[in-house]
Amino acid sequence: MDAPAKTEEKVSPLLKMVLELGPLVVFFFANSRGEWLASHFPVLAEMGGPIFIATGLFMAATAIALIVSWVLTRTLPMMPLISGIVVFVFGALTLWLQNDTFIKMKPTIVNTLFGAILLGGLLFGKSLLGYVFHAAFKLTDEGWRKLTLRWGLFFLFLAVLNEVVWRSFSTDFWVAFKVWGTMPITIVFTLAQMPLIMRYSVDQAEEGKAS
Repeated sequence: MDAPAKTEEKVSPLLKMVLELGPLVVFFFANSRGEWLASHFPVLAEMGGPIFIATGLFMAATAIALIVSWVLTRTLPMMPLISGIVVFVFGALTLWLQNDTFIKMKPTIVNTLFGAILLGGLLFGKSLLGYVFHAAFKLTDEGWRKLTLRWGLFFLFLAVLNEVVWRSFSTDFWVAFKVWGTMPITIVFTLAQMPLIMRYSVDQAEEGKAS
């Protein structure tokens, strides 16, 4: 039972970051250099304009990232897996119907789904975030509830933000914001949760009782 965990520990944080951010970087590059890619690789031109070429390569990069993650750890994290499934479904619709609305709605669907799952779990007394990050953090029940609530609301915020951006700005702006806007916002939010994590960590709680 410990084998997957031990294998996962051998994967460097840098490689994990590449697997998570790599597909987004590919998406951004392919959209910004779509015409160049189409001229040098005629097969890509058959997909359509830059956003469609970017969508196809984004799907391929996501599949590669999931495969590499499975080969290295023999497990697939739930959130990247769900996100990948939505990428494949909405990406396929985007290419098939030649309508970029589907790939633009993908972040909205994924973030709404995550937010609804986390907040819905709280309604039934389940702090589902604890099942995802139990190996990384040991928090009290109250800590998990508060962290789950915050992440649930944050996912809904990202869903609304994505809708505002893709409906109000150009496709190029949306792609750039998806890579260079959403990720920094998520990183800042994650770091902002560290005081809560420290305050409700099991070790911290035990020290408080002892004193």
